[in-house]
Amino acid sequence: MADTNKIKYGIKGCYYAVATIAADGTATYTTPVALPGAVSLSLSAEGDTSPFYADNIVYYTSVANNGYSGDLELAKVPDSFLTDCLGYITDTNNVLVEDAGASPAHFALIFQFEGDAHAKRSVLYNCVATRPSVEGSTKTESIEPQTETISITATTVYNATLDKDIVKASCTPTESTQYAAWNTTVYQPA
Repeated sequence: MADTNKIKYGIKGCYYAVATIAADGTATYTTPVALPGAVSLSLSAEGDTSPFYADNIVYYTSVANNGYSGDLELAKVPDSFLTDCLGYITDTNNVLVEDAGASPAHFALIFQFEGDAHAKRSVLYNCVATRPSVEGSTKTESIEPQTETISITATTVYNATLDKDIVKASCTPTESTQYAAWNTTVYQPA
């Protein structure tokens, strides 16, 4: 079915689920955890097109889908995301410590864009993120909230049911019965 939205606006309902990527490229996921305070999500498609010339024309064009890369801006990156996905540790004094040698964990990113007719929910299956920058400014006559941004790279995972490498899935309430449970587990294509 076709999406009946004419426009999209507003991001909300962000969640992350830590992924374990198996040797065959398939993934299993933990239960999604809320990622509150989403301000914006800006991802650019990654990949190249390569034309093949024959008979003095473009005879065939191959297209590589290398996923997406970009930024997720949040009101504040939750400590749970820092520990679960970026390898921060909490010491015995309950102090959050950044581990310089930690490798980021793979995770699925679940999110929702509002639309004029209905919301559309999506999942990116295999993401990694960078540490947020540290910023702050002095309080003046008016308080301006400071946001935090993480850079995300989303690539493929293998789905054995489809026998395909997949990057993203999306649905609306009018298209799929999966919509209601979208944030409770990471959707696996059937």
